[in-house]
Amino acid sequence: MTPRRRIVLVGAIALLVGFILPTLTRSVLSTLWFHGRGVCGLAVPGVDLVCKSALTLAEQLYALTGFAVLLLAVVGIWAAARWCLRPVRDLGGPISQVGPQNLGYRIRPRGKDELARLARSIDEMMERIAAGYEGQRRFAANASHELRTPLAVQRTLIEVGMARSLTGEQLELLTGQLLETNERNERLIEGLLALSESDQGLRSRVPQRLDEIVTNVLAAYQDRASAAGVTMQGQLEPRLVMGERVLLERLVTNLVENAIKYNRPGGTVTVTVGRDPTLTVVNTGQVVPAEAVAGLFEPFRRLARDRTNHSGGAGLGLAIARSITQAHDGLIAARPADSGGGLRVDVRLPTAH
Repeated sequence: MTPRRRIVLVGAIALLVGFILPTLTRSVLSTLWFHGRGVCGLAVPGVDLVCKSALTLAEQLYALTGFAVLLLAVVGIWAAARWCLRPVRDLGGPISQVGPQNLGYRIRPRGKDELARLARSIDEMMERIAAGYEGQRRFAANASHELRTPLAVQRTLIEVGMARSLTGEQLELLTGQLLETNERNERLIEGLLALSESDQGLRSRVPQRLDEIVTNVLAAYQDRASAAGVTMQGQLEPRLVMGERVLLERLVTNLVENAIKYNRPGGTVTVTVGRDPTLTVVNTGQVVPAEAVAGLFEPFRRLARDRTNHSGGAGLGLAIARSITQAHDGLIAARPADSGGGLRVDVRLPTAH
């Protein structure tokens, strides 16, 4: 029986008892009272004293009966409440046993009553928790793999250097490879720290000129774009957004850096600051399948399936951009560029008034 039916049943019984019990009690006591009054009307010596005692006893019995009824009502209400809430209490038992080892447990209720809706909400919550836990597990596994590969390369290079004497040219090549691997490790660790900081949310919210931030980032990456044979274009309108300057700079930097890195010689990077979307970054690179776009925002996810092809990145750029956007209560979305190749990323941020 559902909690609603139990409560209705208990309420009906309480109303019935409430109407019947007082009436019955008054009827019995009134009978005793009038019977006593009739006896007391007789002219019998010594009867008046007995009658007064009987009437006083009837009054005490009436008061005692009222107290007993009140006590029984309290006990009955307590028992009825426990009985009505028993389905909810029974639901709490299995939930208390849920942990990391059995996140797949689901209640799967039947019916459409309140308890079934509560159970379905709990199942949906468990789905989200399981998805988040699986995402954290996958993130830790990917991070371990990303760190293990360059560390293994470093170990191999060091063992080669220790196993034999090297010429100057070989030593220079070895140290260059070690330095390159070490720099990649630094970028990976820096990306992990940035992702962790952006996931913690904002420490302050102050108006920031997004167009000025974009101008500074484009100026800082002008030389890198020229070396890659990429032309950068800016279409910037004055725009105030609420947030932290450091995180917003990191957001723009990651999008611009990705647009340059995954471009082609002779390609372009167009950065637009406007009203809606607030920020748009478009590049002209390889063709991006529409079904692969959503996965690019996952940590360590790259368009190339070969994990050894890192292209100088750690695979955290768009994941950090998404985390920073969410921390600013914004939305970020991507789709293949209209030019036939490359990627278009749109960012919508709350503007400051």
